Amino acid sequence: MFLKISNLSKLYADGTKALTNVNLNIENGMFGLLGPNGAGKSSLMRTISTLQEPSEGTIFLDDLDVINNKEDMRKVLGYLPQDFGFYPKVSAEDMLHHFAILKGISNKNERKEICDALLHQTNLFEVRKRYIGDYSGGMRQRFGIAQALLGNPKVVIVDEPTAGLDPQERNRFHNLLSEVGENIIVILSTHIVEDVRNLCSKMAVMNLGQVMFEGKTTDSLELLKGKIYSTIIAKEELEEFRKQHNVISTKVSEGKIIAHVINDSLPNSNFTAVNADLEDVYFSFINSNKN
Repeated sequence: MFLKISNLSKLYADGTKALTNVNLNIENGMFGLLGPNGAGKSSLMRTISTLQEPSEGTIFLDDLDVINNKEDMRKVLGYLPQDFGFYPKVSAEDMLHHFAILKGISNKNERKEICDALLHQTNLFEVRKRYIGDYSGGMRQRFGIAQALLGNPKVVIVDEPTAGLDPQERNRFHNLLSEVGENIIVILSTHIVEDVRNLCSKMAVMNLGQVMFEGKTTDSLELLKGKIYSTIIAKEELEEFRKQHNVISTKVSEGKIIAHVINDSLPNSNFTAVNADLEDVYFSFINSNKN
């Protein structure tokens, strides 16, 4: 399958320009959509999933015109939104059967076979009788993937799926997504760099409704090769330091600030050259020249 997004823009009624001329080419496998809150990721996901109309542009899934054939797209789409609603006093098993009926799986025996298989796949079969309201955050997200996989979708969209999960649940969820993304398109929309680093060979970085980078994760690192330098400064020096250098990220360590800057050459002897990682790529697009 191949998802082609061309010249996509979205202007809301209040004048907010959520998307500006977005172009993406997404093949089978895990595709990371990385950007901060407000970058336009959720607007793009809602548009792909036919929940809203774009102001301009086209989306094609192979030969399927997604915007003008919404029902056909919905038949091959699985979607786990950022805010996944559920009935807290309904068991996971009953809820999944309910979603399966809505997906058109009307045969009772077929439905049971499909739902049981998905509960096994998401490691929820042993707790299928428990209320969803009693599940941990990670268990609810795994249930969300189970419902997204109903009907053998060709495209699965997951929007900020690991926000708030503890490290163990995040690892479980990463393993599940890796398995899911072997044979279909899975779009992972997130602001968490680690999720993209662990899961995606291809990615795009979005900011302010625009695509800043699209390509292989490894290629993004090549863009910054030999351009990232690190130094340690005192907290009170930061404001003046930002005026003098192109700072892309800072973090506090033992009362001092470790700053990463982007520059074509070593700024001065106080800096050390470091190998760029995906966080540097992300911050270089989001924070470069930002004071």
